[in-house]
Amino acid sequence: MAKIPTTSTTLLRDLARDSQHARWGEFVARYRPMMEAYLRERFPHVDVDDAVQETLIALIKSMPVYRYVPEETGHFHSYLTGILRHKALRQVRSDRQRAKIAEMFCNGESTLGRARSPVSPERSEPRKRSLEVCAPHNEMPGDEQSWREALMEIALQQLLADESVHARTREVFRRVAVNGEKPEDVGSSLGITRNAVDQMKSRMTLRLKELVRALEKADGNGRKE
Repeated sequence: MAKIPTTSTTLLRDLARDSQHARWGEFVARYRPMMEAYLRERFPHVDVDDAVQETLIALIKSMPVYRYVPEETGHFHSYLTGILRHKALRQVRSDRQRAKIAEMFCNGESTLGRARSPVSPERSEPRKRSLEVCAPHNEMPGDEQSWREALMEIALQQLLADESVHARTREVFRRVAVNGEKPEDVGSSLGITRNAVDQMKSRMTLRLKELVRALEKADGNGRKE
């Protein structure tokens, strides 16, 4: 890990007084190497720039109420890495949940495909294209993977904000598919059966696929293969 900078009480005081203070540049130059080293050692798969940026944003908000009293609150670098760790863990959880949703989406696509009647030759190509959404990440070019992930993220946000979908159905999907809660726990807390939870999740999954396809179609007009 990079060398821990010596804490400057005057620097912390100036930053606490003014969120736009010119000394923020000094702060970043002083602490960024330590933050980057911490992330690479503890969280090698997170986006370092994003985690550092989110940490700095959180720090700007918290500095006015932060008090540097080492014997009571600990060292400043521990406070800083505590925020950094929280942001990194949130990024890891977010990535895992997106992966779960993508896996659920693809499993649903496969199940749906098996339930269909045999595809005629003239429809074989469109079906093949629809399965490209589920191609493993290591089989996709980087730009294509990013595009797919962006479509999935946009579709998910649209689905969760769609007021035409019953609020309880949206809550079930958010808690089970996005937050990773157990279906039986969600059902119990809402007073509905496990089967009802599964049905709601299934309907929302199909709707999510429809939104992704619509986004693909709309975006495809401007993309060059």
